Amino acid sequence: MKKTLAIAAGISLLVLASCSRDEDVIAPITEENVILIEQESDEFLTIEEVNTIINNQLLERGVFSWDEVPANVLWSAAVHGNELITVGYGNKGESFREGKSSRLEGIQNDILLTVAASEEQTRSDLKYISDDVLNVIDIHVTSLETIRNLKAMSNIRYLEPNGYSYFTAKPDVTVSQQERSSSGCGMSGSTLNTNDYRTIAPGSLVSWTLDNHNVTQAWSQSTGAGVTIAVIDTGISPNQPLLSPGSSGFGDGYSINNRTVEKYGTYIDSPWWWSNNLDGPDDKCGHGTSMISAATAPRNNDNKPVGVAYNANLVSYRGTADVLLNDYHERKGVSNALRALGDRNDVKIISMSIGYLWTIGNVRDAVRYAHNKGKLIFAAGGTSTVVTNSYPVIFPASMPEAIAVTGVTDAANYKRCDTCHDGPQIEFTIIMERDNDRNRTAAVLGFYGGDNDYVGGSSVATATTAGIAALVWGKYPNWSRAQVLNRMRQSSELYGNPSNNFGYGNIDANQAVQ
Repeated sequence: MKKTLAIAAGISLLVLASCSRDEDVIAPITEENVILIEQESDEFLTIEEVNTIINNQLLERGVFSWDEVPANVLWSAAVHGNELITVGYGNKGESFREGKSSRLEGIQNDILLTVAASEEQTRSDLKYISDDVLNVIDIHVTSLETIRNLKAMSNIRYLEPNGYSYFTAKPDVTVSQQERSSSGCGMSGSTLNTNDYRTIAPGSLVSWTLDNHNVTQAWSQSTGAGVTIAVIDTGISPNQPLLSPGSSGFGDGYSINNRTVEKYGTYIDSPWWWSNNLDGPDDKCGHGTSMISAATAPRNNDNKPVGVAYNANLVSYRGTADVLLNDYHERKGVSNALRALGDRNDVKIISMSIGYLWTIGNVRDAVRYAHNKGKLIFAAGGTSTVVTNSYPVIFPASMPEAIAVTGVTDAANYKRCDTCHDGPQIEFTIIMERDNDRNRTAAVLGFYGGDNDYVGGSSVATATTAGIAALVWGKYPNWSRAQVLNRMRQSSELYGNPSNNFGYGNIDANQAVQ
């Protein structure tokens, strides 16, 4: 049997990021470079061929889903991605379980027996990782027959080649040797323009971006005390004492000395998907440190930028190596972080300035789990190069369980930042870029003690919004997630007449805490 597919030829690989530093230049696909080819349904495809199928779906629909491709495409991508397939099982929408279920255990056992038979192995010889909360199992596969047999099973929600990395895949490099992306990373500090901050007592710098949202006025009502913000990103720099656990800097000056900072790591830095060697909580990229600074940096006399919620508690998870979820261990790391945070009663807000162009099943399941536990989840709408700004809001900001945020300039009318995405999923915007100088963005702490830095894109917009949510919840600690979110909407510039691209628009933090 043959199937005709539209394949985009000669396309550069797309790179998305959630920060405006160290971006890669790409070329968008167009109707002119789409050609038709015939593809055998049992043919093993090259990485380039898989990539063009992905690009073609994005061109035609604006989204890509592994559910929409034939078995041989899934098989090819799985083999290219360390011979891994992720299986989401259960009934439709059954992302997780609250306790033991003999029905779900039976489905999982049937999956393993099916794979064992197709792969001509015993069940005990299979290499797999099963999640004990999410209805997800990662399995080593090599055979097209395995994929076909799994697709034929009932109670399978999705099949995904979760080790396949479209953005970093290269036809002449084996998967285990692929270079990981460093999108959004940067450890060098910057000298701040004196017009991009002002100094307040007892000696802190307020980024110009915060004044556009009346954050300092809101501090007379709330500073986020008693609220815990969790940031899932690349971790905290061990070289930034103002954000370090056990350091007096985090609770110094006007920041209360008993507020807490915790850091954990769920990312595994290994080419082998079955590895369980955690890489630790320390930031090796710089992006996570910037996001944490924007949300929670202390207000003291060190002459450094202060965060929005400078009295909030912080929980940091290093779930990823950079802002792109283009590696199995990054996807698993974020999923595990969401699971752990969902189980914490003290965590109210989760901020994720990370993402990917299409849905990742195990991360989606974990977002739903955390959301079901009452967490208010903010996610970056997407940041990329100028030529990819026509692409839609990225995952997981595209999910209904997440609150999508993007960045705009300080122009009189709403104008997205140079590298930001917008679209109907966006709920809030943050002014984070000078319209007349796109290099002047939000002022934050640097990676190293003593350093300052600039950071832009929808990343810092998301972290800033999470900080504003903490101010509201700090003022009204008994409010529900829905009440906090509704107050934020009501306090935004476009409330009553939301924009299709910018949602409720810019938030007035002072109005939100009244």
